[in-house]
Formats: sequence, structure tokens, C-alpha cells
Amino acid sequence: MSGCCAVALSDAEIRRQAAGSTVRDLRDPRYPGLYLRFAKDRERATWYLVSCKKWSKIGGYPALPFKSLVGVLPQIRARLAADPGASASGGELATVGQLLAWYSDRQSRDRSLSRKRRATASSAIKCHLKPRLDDLPVPEATRSALDDRVMWPLQEELSLSYVRLLWGVLVVAFRQAERLKLIAGNPIAGFKFTDFTKARVQPKAARLRGVQLEPLVGLLADQFDADPAGVMLATLMLCHGTRVGESRQSTWPHFTLADMGEWFIPAENTKTRCEHRLPLTPQVVALLKRYREWQAGTGYKGVYLFPAKSGKPMSEGQACAVFTRLGRGEWTSHDLRKLARTAWTDLGVDYLIGEMLVNHTLTRNVQTYIHTHAEQLKREALDKWHERLDAAGFGAIHGLIDGRNGNSQNAAEAADGAGFKAIQETVKGEDSK
Repeated sequence: MSGCCAVALSDAEIRRQAAGSTVRDLRDPRYPGLYLRFAKDRERATWYLVSCKKWSKIGGYPALPFKSLVGVLPQIRARLAADPGASASGGELATVGQLLAWYSDRQSRDRSLSRKRRATASSAIKCHLKPRLDDLPVPEATRSALDDRVMWPLQEELSLSYVRLLWGVLVVAFRQAERLKLIAGNPIAGFKFTDFTKARVQPKAARLRGVQLEPLVGLLADQFDADPAGVMLATLMLCHGTRVGESRQSTWPHFTLADMGEWFIPAENTKTRCEHRLPLTPQVVALLKRYREWQAGTGYKGVYLFPAKSGKPMSEGQACAVFTRLGRGEWTSHDLRKLARTAWTDLGVDYLIGEMLVNHTLTRNVQTYIHTHAEQLKREALDKWHERLDAAGFGAIHGLIDGRNGNSQNAAEAADGAGFKAIQETVKGEDSK
């Protein structure tokens, strides 16, 4: 190979020069300082930007075609003008489709994310984002382009909350690609979901209310003999406000069936990726013992509370079928969680303790300084809630003659108030340091 040739650069011209010439470098007078240098095999090449005799690598060809390079070249020049020591990289992801494919693969191998979250991101990209944005050059991802291709068409077909989820996946994908220098710049930086619609995403209305508690508990009691595993799954969630994934994957070693017992949920089973501990009341301990006796009677000797025929825990689809069967289209597993959370508020359980019980993400400051007080308050909150369930007929399921712990509701409320006051003082004192 020899010398440098001035041509009118285009992807077609680059292919022609690669096949029929021995010239090493190509340049275009329209773009001063821009050079394409062929590799020995001439199937690949490298883009350079030359300034003050300094050759700065922009990216590789054909991963970064000329059409895409032209779109990011002004940004690269501006970046180098502001900071001569900055990277000139134009990235290797030329189209939004390539960016999304890269991000989908990255997400699928991210062990810090739950399996459900990885599947959700993969589905969002495969079914909605990539088909609509596959051929869009990264620099052309403008508000109008995204609105025409994705945001406005999808809001006609999907719920607004799901469209917002898709937007979140897109934003994170662009941000991560920019951080790793796979694109020259983030064209959607600063874009907001409200740029595309002013409609507010409304939370789903709860389909189970406090007045339905007695019929619900009665239904579970009536169905226990016919569907012990399904009723047990629903009852555990109702008693503790847990997520279906946290509940269906539980094993017997996660439970301590003794006085002041505990349900331990490992981090890998939780949405927050933080381990979760829940106190067990006497009612729940009695229910678990009854259920274990039933399992033993069937000959099951494994570790799972809800085993599948595969020898693994009940799958997400199998759990969904349980609630389709029990709820009959009137309520879902998440409605049990909502009902428990609402009931705790009605019973006077403090907001922070309620958030801890449902394992919502808390600030690092709160997580660090309230553990000692909170464990007792969590137990007292569940004692009150399970007494309320007893009044609705819970005893027919757990079989305990007297589910109370000997603590009056007034005493529990007094301890709740005193304990939470101590929490607030601890956090306040730590914040002032």
C-alpha cells in the first residue's frame, strides 16, 4: 500500500477503494483533517482526525460507517477544541439498533440484576424499541425522531406506565454506551419523558379493600384442602406483604419455626437485591407447621415450600396460574401486597416500618441506623395485623386456638410510638454530624 488519495468520501467509495486500489489513506477536502487508513486486509480501516500533526483515533470502519461518522464529527471537533486532551473517539455503535443490541446482551449477563428485570429489559428492546429504531443513526436520535418512531405510536397501543418503562430502558442504554465511549456523545442527554406527553401515569387502583378481608380469608380457608400449595402461597403474601417472587422461591431452611421465629429471604430472591428478614408470629408458625405436615403426608422430602415437578421452585408462570385460579380475574398477587400495606397504615403502623416490611428501597442512612429498633417494631406491626386477620377468620387456616401473643393492642401502639421516636432521634443525630 502506498500514499494518500483525495476522494469524495462515501461508504460506496470506500468499498470501491478497498477492492480496487492499493492506496493506504483516504481523505476528503470537504472534511479537513479527516483520514481513513486501511488495514492490511483492506476489509477494515481506522478513522483518524489530524490536528497540529497529532493523529487522534476516532473509530473503526466498517463498525463506524462514513454516514454515521459525519453526524458525530462536529461534536468531536467541538470536544477537542474545548479540551485538546479529550478523547476523539467517535464510538463503534453507529445505529440505535446496534446500541440496543449491545445493551441487551450486556443486561442479559448482569448478575447484579434479578432474572425478572433482565427479562423485562430484553423484552422491551426486542419487541418494541429495536424494531422501531433499528436503522436510526445514533446522532439522529432527536426528540422529533423518537416521538415519531416510538413514543407517540406506542402510547396508542400500550399503557402509559409501560411506555415510560421503555423510555427508561432507552435512556439507560444511551447513558451506558456514552460512558464506555461506544458513542461519541449522548444525543438524548437532557431529554425527559414529559417532553413527549404531559399525561400523568396513574397508579393502578387496588382491587382488594379492607371490607373484603373476611370474604377473602374465607375463600382461602375453604380452598386450603383442595389447593394447599396455592392457598399457602397466597396466605404468606397476605400475612407479610411479600412479592410473589420472594414467596414462591422460599425454602424450609429460610424459616425458623420457634419462639420469636423469622423468615429470611436471601438477596438473590428479592427485587431490591438486599436480604430481607420478617418476624414470624405464632399464627404463621402454626400455619407453616400445618403445611409442612401436609407436604410430609404427600411424601415430599425436598427443601422448597412450593416445588415444581422439575425439582425446582414454582415458576413465575405457575405462580401466575395460582392467582388466576384463586382470584378468578377479580384480584392478583400484587393486590394481596397492596391490601397488607394499606391495612398496616389503617392499624397505625408507622410509614417507615411499613416500607421496611414490604422491602422497599430505603436511603443508606436509614438502613444503617434503624436496624435495632426496627426489628421489634416490625414484629409488633405483624402481631397487630395477624390479630386483625384472626378477627376475619384466619384461625380456620392456621388452626391455632389463640393467636395472640399476650400483648394488648394499646401496649403495642405505645411501644411502636416510643420505638419509632428513638429511630427518628438516632437518624436526626446522625444527620447533624
